[in-house]
Amino acid sequence: MAPGTRVPVRRPEALPAATGNAGGRSVLEGAFALLEAVERAVEAGPTRLASDCGLPKTTAYRLLEQLADLGAVERCGGSYRVGPRMFRLGQAWQPHPRLRAAAREPMRRLTKLTGTTVGIAVLWKGETLMVEWCPDDAERPDPLQTRMTWPWFTAAGKVLVAMAGPASPPGPLPASWARDAAAIRERGAAFDREEVVSGVCCAAVPLFGTSAAPLAALCVLTDPAHHLERLAEAARHTARVIGMGLRGR
Repeated sequence: MAPGTRVPVRRPEALPAATGNAGGRSVLEGAFALLEAVERAVEAGPTRLASDCGLPKTTAYRLLEQLADLGAVERCGGSYRVGPRMFRLGQAWQPHPRLRAAAREPMRRLTKLTGTTVGIAVLWKGETLMVEWCPDDAERPDPLQTRMTWPWFTAAGKVLVAMAGPASPPGPLPASWARDAAAIRERGAAFDREEVVSGVCCAAVPLFGTSAAPLAALCVLTDPAHHLERLAEAARHTARVIGMGLRGR
């Protein structure tokens, strides 16, 4: 190349208009469907991702390349995985603007007191979404290290559904749910005894902010040797402390 020659810089193509069509849906819907498919697959090629989303392969490939140029996904050979920009944006979300600041120290104290892993979860589209972790000195159980969404019937999901009443059912409920939900409301806690992950038990309590409805659940995860009712009592105290912090007390 001759001296002084300017090297052309490849720039991301402009995204098509949001009102465009990608396999019968808007471009934004198609792009988000691909992002969710990438998250589920961890890493996959355009053929599989297009099939998972019901998009034409050419459309999926074009959107994936644009998302890669924007940092939303990351190219890995002929495959794609979640990119650093999505990670950064996702880490910024929380169900209350002051929740992480209010919860950080009380969660750390609860972890130190109980020797367990402490988390905060919300319900999202009928699933339990973990939004914050405070692990104990040992590593968290393997299934908890990489997965952030779980079925609604975790201890955290059960306590949130029970406290919400019939307003937001996550789907078909077991025949015993009315009785189970009443018991959860009465004791102010829900339990999971290896119902979701073998070897992992959980006690969860509602976490209140400024409204009467819980904004999240505070959960304590441990092994089957622990007494969940005692952990629930410690978690209730911590939830009250966090709630006072959210209310500025």
